[in-house]
Amino acid sequence: MKSATANNEARKRPVNLTLNEDLVIEVRGLTNNLSSVVESLLVDYVEHKRQQRISNAKTLDETISMWNSFNGKFGSFADEYSSL
Repeated sequence: MKSATANNEARKRPVNLTLNEDLVIEVRGLTNNLSSVVESLLVDYVEHKRQQRISNAKTLDETISMWNSFNGKFGSFADEYSSL
């Protein structure tokens, strides 16, 4: 699930990660390029979070629209108590 925003030609930057030693030993037996695996997982994570934010924003917009429609038809329950 590579995102269009994941630029494969972007400059690589060294970072420090603190990982479980046993897990690193096990992963080293599965791949010799841990950086590539972590980068791929981060791309997927970022894309998942981006889609989650879009979905949450859509849900919020739909809720606001529904509330505004309800308020337009029936008014606010607080209207009878408002002195404005």
